[in-house]
Amino acid sequence: MDINRPVYAISVAAELAGMHPQTLRQYDRLGLVCPQRINGRNRLYSALDVERLREIADLSAAGISLEGIRRLLELQAEVDRLRDQVETYAAEKRSTALVLYRPPRRRGA
Repeated sequence: MDINRPVYAISVAAELAGMHPQTLRQYDRLGLVCPQRINGRNRLYSALDVERLREIADLSAAGISLEGIRRLLELQAEVDRLRDQVETYAAEKRSTALVLYRPPRRRGA
């Protein structure tokens, strides 16, 4: 199953995350989680969204404010993006390496 595929209605996602559906609506308004919308209204959540909701709940339980959580998630996304760039650069550098070979000169030639 694709973890990015939106399949859970808000009530199911809320139950899986151990939250009230109104909390998920608030998190959507704040941009902490961005479910996909169908017909312009109904929210559908992916398994990745549910995982993110659980992470938000853990951070909130640790006493971090919603604004702090938003900033942490932004920084985490930036770190992930930069890691991907470094991996891509490293792979390109390895794949485009040019090795020059100079055969030894023959004596007397």
